Amino acid sequence: DGSSPTLTDCTFTNNSADEDGGGMYNLESSSPALTRCTFTENSAEYGGGMTNAGSSSPTLDNCTFTSNSVEFNGGGMYNLDGSSPILTGCMFMENSATGFDSTGAGMYNGAGSSPDLTDCTFASNSSVFGGGMYNELSSATLISCAFTSNSADSGGGMYNNAGSSPTLTGCTFASNSADFGRGGGMWNYQSTPTLTDC
Repeated sequence: DGSSPTLTDCTFTNNSADEDGGGMYNLESSSPALTRCTFTENSAEYGGGMTNAGSSSPTLDNCTFTSNSVEFNGGGMYNLDGSSPILTGCMFMENSATGFDSTGAGMYNGAGSSPDLTDCTFASNSSVFGGGMYNELSSATLISCAFTSNSADSGGGMYNNAGSSPTLTGCTFASNSADFGRGGGMWNYQSTPTLTDC
């Protein structure tokens, strides 16, 4: 809460929270720096691996989020309230959001949160909406990111909702699926993404 620790080569495994942030919860402008950290099999209602709220914007370098789960939003990471983390070389794999209308198994960005992602991978994540990433009122920036084999009812790779304007450059969408037949790679509703060299 209003704190910015530095963590290197740390592991968060099999932790749980009744509400937010199974592995880590950052609140009120907390901006920790994480390098080569791993979040595995953590669970919560929101943000199985990590929740960032209250303009908290951590920096993550070569971190991995694997097999984290939530009932509602953000299996790997849940960003809200203007929290915009910076991620480089991070991986989100096999995270899940299992509840009714669940969103963003890999990452959920909402309420003015617009993270910057470079060289990040979203693979084999699954939820009802936005298997890899779900954006709502968000303008995330993604450079050289890959979305592979993610699944959802709509928006297998990415779901952009309610005025989201993400910018994607040099990104790849491959082998993602939408069970309801809407947006295997990407689904856009009232949103205006910009894609270059994808």
